[in-house]
Amino acid sequence: MVDPEVTPTPAPEPEPPSKEELRLAMKAFRKRFKLTRLDDESRMGYGPMSSGQKSRVASITPPNQFPKAVWRELAKQGKLKHDGGGLYSLAE
Repeated sequence: MVDPEVTPTPAPEPEPPSKEELRLAMKAFRKRFKLTRLDDESRMGYGPMSSGQKSRVASITPPNQFPKAVWRELAKQGKLKHDGGGLYSLAE
């Protein structure tokens, strides 16, 4: 039986990431995205003498130096797109 005089207090809302943290996270995301694409394109079959295919990397797992709240906030702001499964891509 629940005591009617005792009401649970709601958990306080975590404070949103700072603008500086969001800026640094976005910079780290762009760098990782670029390096992932370059790594994909450097494999055999992508050279100038081949069919000239571009990288098919569309989304990546964001750098883990930043909490998930940062990536959710950037997606909420429209700077990133959440593709599900912990993957994000740059918003077009």
